[in-house]
Amino acid sequence: MNRNLLALTLLLAGCGAQPAPEFLAARRADVSRDGRAYTVFFTDRRVEVIRLGHASGGQHQAIRATMIALIPEVTGCKLVESTLQGDSGEMRGSIRC
Repeated sequence: MNRNLLALTLLLAGCGAQPAPEFLAARRADVSRDGRAYTVFFTDRRVEVIRLGHASGGQHQAIRATMIALIPEVTGCKLVESTLQGDSGEMRGSIRC
């Protein structure tokens, strides 16, 4: 294995769910649903949901629905749907508690 590929592999292996800067002091919850792992970062007003792992083309709509459903389950707060941004890999929005 060449050095560049080895360095890239080691770098990626150290990557996990890292919050956006606004969530650095947020609470964190690691959740599994339907065999897939998610990390949820949340404050009293905002939430970020990150899907971990690969998803094939036909799975994105169901994953997005799961991510939206996780928000009230994990935070105990209601999502302000008009604020939701992102896709099936990462999404952020405002919550009302």
